[in-house]
Amino acid sequence: MLYSAYELQCELLSPLRVLVQDLDAALRWVRPQRPVLRQIAAVCELLAQLRLTHHRPAFGIDEVVVGTQRVPIIEDAVLKLPFGTLLHFRKDPAASVAAQPPLLLVAPLSGHFATLLRETVRTMLQDHDVYITDWHNARDVSVRHGDFGLDDHIGYLMRYIATVGAGCHVVAVCQPCVAALAAAALLAEDDHPAQPRSLTLMAGPVDCRVNPTDVNRLASSKPIAWFERNLISRVPPPHAGFLRRVYPGFLQLSAFMSMNPERHRQSFRQMLEHLQEGRAEQARHIQDFYDEYLAVNDLPAEFYLETVEKVFQAHALALGKLTWSWRTVDPAAIRRTALMTVEGERDDICAVGQTVAAQELCRSVRPYRKTHHVQTGVGHYGVFSGRKWNEQIYPRVRDMIYSTA
Repeated sequence: MLYSAYELQCELLSPLRVLVQDLDAALRWVRPQRPVLRQIAAVCELLAQLRLTHHRPAFGIDEVVVGTQRVPIIEDAVLKLPFGTLLHFRKDPAASVAAQPPLLLVAPLSGHFATLLRETVRTMLQDHDVYITDWHNARDVSVRHGDFGLDDHIGYLMRYIATVGAGCHVVAVCQPCVAALAAAALLAEDDHPAQPRSLTLMAGPVDCRVNPTDVNRLASSKPIAWFERNLISRVPPPHAGFLRRVYPGFLQLSAFMSMNPERHRQSFRQMLEHLQEGRAEQARHIQDFYDEYLAVNDLPAEFYLETVEKVFQAHALALGKLTWSWRTVDPAAIRRTALMTVEGERDDICAVGQTVAAQELCRSVRPYRKTHHVQTGVGHYGVFSGRKWNEQIYPRVRDMIYSTA
């Protein structure tokens, strides 16, 4: 009912949205000079641009600078599974770029698409052969493909790492840090030839008992039955995933935005002012962020509920109780994989202390192969995007990877 009500609301508002878009296009064409008309035009443009979408935006990475040359990038779907694609940003062979370390970037499956890491990918492409987990929108996955839970998530990562092959370096961002650590531990226990050369965990909830945030407290404040009863809905027609149980991306987006409502109001206000004053470039910078932020990705219900229960409520990995296909996940099995953890000083989603907990769990990794970095002055998103990511965090990650490559 929840998803159907949302779809009905979208349909009812559709004529108004079309009217605003047409008015916006007309006012742009006449270029109004009067202040009142400019204000109306700015409001129309703002309303036309800030809208929820349910399809993955394009990565749009056509080339990257390697050394002194511009190298064309070709997106290649290496392994396509029902709930996700292993996407390779392949450098054009004609560019004759020297071999670079293969790197799997594990994107979050938490309400947004993998393109949220576009800047992360662009930066890492300078020095690495980059792959990414491109998670599909669950509402577009037919029920004939079955469920997708936390076990499946870990299994997908193991298959992706094995596909990238020996010498793979893994960088996990936010929520999938738990699954990435579990996958590395299982591959190490099996002495798999593709067990990661290095594992970097960035702002991930390895142990949510440490320095809990509002997100952690909310996840543990109610029984799992409450989340299932109030937040899970079935996909309505005509979507390919009709009848699939999902945690809708629009609910996750609402939760994210409610955490910092004033920050978003300020951004919208600034964008409106830029449009009214004709500062198109400044307005476009804010718009680009919200084009990505408002593209929502539905999560499979099983995955969402199991993540809440096992990661945020039971702290299963930290307590040695996480299992995969009846096997207990033991991070101490990791011996040959170098480990790096990264946290943001101002992270209000995954606080300082929650990710570095992996260092203690991976007790078989030699101390000289462990690295930890706390970046001052950044929140959650600043750990993997923005100026400090490019200038201070990434060089440390790159140097660690190259020291083990």
